[in-house]
Amino acid sequence: MDELRGVGWQRLLAAARRRLEQTGGMIDGSVGLANPSEAERRVIIGITGTYRPETVKRLTVSLADLDDALTKMHGMGLLQALASVGGPVRDRLAERAAEVSGRQALLAAAQSAACASEPWFAEWLSAMTADGTLTRLVRRGDTHLIGQATAVLDQLPATFVPLPVLAESATGDTKALVAGSPLATLVLRALALRSGAPAPPSDRTGQRALWESVGVIVDDLASQVLVLNVRTRGDEVVSRWLNDAAAFGIPFRLTLHQQGEHPVVPVAEEIFVCENPAVLRAAAAELGARSAALVCTEGIPSAACHKLLAAATAAGSRLRWRADFDWTGLRIVEAAAARHGASPWRMGATDYAAGLAEGESTPLTGSRSGSPWDTALAEAMAAEGRAVMEERLIPLLRTDLSADA
Repeated sequence: MDELRGVGWQRLLAAARRRLEQTGGMIDGSVGLANPSEAERRVIIGITGTYRPETVKRLTVSLADLDDALTKMHGMGLLQALASVGGPVRDRLAERAAEVSGRQALLAAAQSAACASEPWFAEWLSAMTADGTLTRLVRRGDTHLIGQATAVLDQLPATFVPLPVLAESATGDTKALVAGSPLATLVLRALALRSGAPAPPSDRTGQRALWESVGVIVDDLASQVLVLNVRTRGDEVVSRWLNDAAAFGIPFRLTLHQQGEHPVVPVAEEIFVCENPAVLRAAAAELGARSAALVCTEGIPSAACHKLLAAATAAGSRLRWRADFDWTGLRIVEAAAARHGASPWRMGATDYAAGLAEGESTPLTGSRSGSPWDTALAEAMAAEGRAVMEERLIPLLRTDLSADA
């Protein structure tokens, strides 16, 4: 078969392979070579028995003639010859049909998920269909990952469950959701859409925050919350740290691990919650110990934040919560009301208009959210198409936080 690996045969057999793979191995039709070399011209003359001058720019040969010639020369037909020199001829028609069937089976199986009726779930499946993710899973034989992903999603949101525990519960493998694993990638895509983001963060910090947004703990030391003047009852070491910091109006970072080892119970009658550290920094600098209790989520609330505020509300504290005037901010405040019974803090349409009047703002991005506490707010934001960050409202927020207020 060495002859078939020569320069006279290589392009011809490659063209024949492409043709057969597209037609399911049917030996009909013909293949051609543009600008054939001398060696290729001689091969085709030998196959067809017809002279072709050197001036001919394209030579064709029927697959039937090629099959007959190879049978006479080597005792095997075209399909066998191709398999001998380059591996079996693929049936791409059958492969595509199998891929379509595999995708349909995946989509049908996914509909049994408890969260299948959620809009973000349908968007997740649609996105994976459109970008070829489902096809790649079918080709690799990894279709079980979709079932595992839906099993994980059906257990969310959770309440401070460690990531390995969630992985073992959903898949039987404690390491199935480690950072960068195929399953973690699929689940994070769904969680991003669930939160209103088009895609999950690419960095580990952002991914950890996304897990924590649904109550999954990746690292209880890394999960933390920034607080100012949050006083507590009790004489545990962490409570003493918080009380000492509050006595001097010093910002303090509290980790989930600290709360787990030494539970704290806030005693503030009212706790204010903001999204951006600039607000807390301004309160610390200008009000110090005279500021009301303030918690900063620094974006989507962490598990440490949720644990602290859950302890606070259980002890009788009222929460006044705000975030940026963007779609994510509205979702954060709505979720806070549902989870902690929080009241919006300067999160009305008039507050948005006042901030907007202060100057240019960045465009709103992402999927639209509602504002059930003030429907006019979401409508105004959609009409203006602009976001307003919390920093614009610092003078008003600082007044609210002042002990004099």
